[in-house]
Amino acid sequence: MPYIIAGLGNPGEEYANTRHNTGRLVLDFIRKENGDEEFKLNKKIDALTADCKIGKEKVNLIAPETFMNNSGKAVSLLVKSIKAAEKLIVIYDDFSLPLGRMRISYNRSSGGHNGLESIIKAVKTEAFIRIRIGTASENAKGNAKLIHGEEKIEKFILGKFKDDELKTLKKVSKNVNEAVAMIIREGREKAMSVWNGM
Repeated sequence: MPYIIAGLGNPGEEYANTRHNTGRLVLDFIRKENGDEEFKLNKKIDALTADCKIGKEKVNLIAPETFMNNSGKAVSLLVKSIKAAEKLIVIYDDFSLPLGRMRISYNRSSGGHNGLESIIKAVKTEAFIRIRIGTASENAKGNAKLIHGEEKIEKFILGKFKDDELKTLKKVSKNVNEAVAMIIREGREKAMSVWNGM
C-alpha cells in the first residue's frame, strides 16, 4: 500500500498562487523534487495525480480538482480503509501559523479547516498525518498576526502570495519534502520531534 500525499487548494487559474492553495503549491514542489512526473487529470476521482518514489517507497501525489470544502471526495476514493489512512499525508494552509513555519500532526481535529474537515468525514477517521504550512504575517514577537472576521479571513486566504513570500514558501517546501522523506523512512513520531521544533 503506497503513501498518498494530498495537497489541498482550489482548482482554476484564478486561485493559482493564493494562500489557500499552499497545499497544492508545496505538493508541486515535492513532485518536481522526486521524479518530476507531470500531473495528469484522473477523471474517475476528479483530481490531478502523479506517482513518484521517495526513498524506496512508491508515493501517490493527489491534488483534488474539487473546491476546498469537497476535498474528501477524491481522497476517499484512494483511501478506502482506516489502515490505508495511516499512510495518508495531507498538506494544507494555516493562517494562524507564520509564513515560513510548518507543523506535523497526527490524529487531531480539523481545527476549523474546511478541506481537512471534508477529508475526515469522507475517510471516517482523524488518524492520518497532516502538515500545516503557515501563511500568516509575523508580529513583533514572531507569532502570527491574527485576523478576525469572516470577510477579512476570506480576503486574506484567497489573496495571492507576493514574490518574496513565494521565495519563503519555496524554502518551506524544501523542508516539507525532507520531512515527508523522514516520515516514510523513520516514522511520523521522529519527523514530528525533528521538524516541529523549527
